[in-house]
Amino acid sequence: MFKTGETILEIDLEALAHNYHHLRSRAAANVKFMAVVKAYAYGNEASTLAKKLSSLGVDYFAVAYTDEGVALREKGIEEPILVLHPQSANFERIIDHCLEPSIYSRFVLNEFVKTATGKAQTDYPVHLKLNTGLNRLGFAEDDMEFLLDTLQQTNTIKLKGIFSHLAASEDWREREFTLKQLDRFRKMTYHLVETIKYKPLLHLCNTSGIINYPEAHFDMVRSGIGLYGFGNDPELDKQLKPIGTLKTLISQIHHLDKGETVGYNRAFKAKEKIKMATLPLGHADGINRQYGNEKAGVWVNGNYAPIIGNVCMDMLMINITGIDCEEGDEVIIFGEPQHATDFAKKGNTISYELITGISQRVKRKFINEN
Repeated sequence: MFKTGETILEIDLEALAHNYHHLRSRAAANVKFMAVVKAYAYGNEASTLAKKLSSLGVDYFAVAYTDEGVALREKGIEEPILVLHPQSANFERIIDHCLEPSIYSRFVLNEFVKTATGKAQTDYPVHLKLNTGLNRLGFAEDDMEFLLDTLQQTNTIKLKGIFSHLAASEDWREREFTLKQLDRFRKMTYHLVETIKYKPLLHLCNTSGIINYPEAHFDMVRSGIGLYGFGNDPELDKQLKPIGTLKTLISQIHHLDKGETVGYNRAFKAKEKIKMATLPLGHADGINRQYGNEKAGVWVNGNYAPIIGNVCMDMLMINITGIDCEEGDEVIIFGEPQHATDFAKKGNTISYELITGISQRVKRKFINEN
């Protein structure tokens, strides 16, 4: 009987290294590698993972927001850090901490040039975001002349990179659309590079793009979800190792008679005598209500135990009838033997949402640090 003592997210740094080396091997040696560590490194813990990735030779990091980049700098990360979705209120902090902003709109370009000029910057490195079809952020083809005019009128900034984002690189049914994105990216970057007369880093591929579109690796590839062990494809999943295992314990065991109910709104009613257990985690920890009422389950001493009733804020209940266990025994939510992708599917969602939603109040424990 395993004893964990508390709810923890166990993070395997050896698995992280395995995933990095596997993904890195899929690109040419002269192609740089950007590790995406936004959202606490996809729900894990950004600074420790970034330090590990730095030691492995990662060339670049990417975060979503300025505060994430500042936090990495304060933890000693020295590699270039791209801020994917910066806001104008944070431009001074970006410059103060030597972060590289994504410039994705006319407003952002004008405001960053204004801020950088005010701070007496010359050739400050920025990355230009192009919209090739995802339609979230980025300049369109009809913005090219505006971009070139602005770039030629200032020496405050300099393009360190030009990038875009693939909408469906994991889906072979959308291959035609993806190839159109590649063509659009080539066309737009060719026009820009020919005019500015120097070559920024071109980067387009995410994890699935690294695997499925080697012709589009350009100067740098980016990986987020793949580093954490998820490939958006069953075959790639076999080659990667999920780095996180969410563990908790049995707080209390109850024996219910037929007809007794469990939890809020009496959502579960026992059809016969059962043995049940209460666990100390709930939707405030990231295991949301959609997993309740036997939609999903957990593993207790090698046995599957369905979640019964409504998931509470700090607790959930499981049916352990027929399982040899006692209070204090370890419970696996996801991780061996239950892949997080499979758990997420039972809640009608995806691994991204599940792993990034694990609350920061869940203690992180690192293993295989050496």
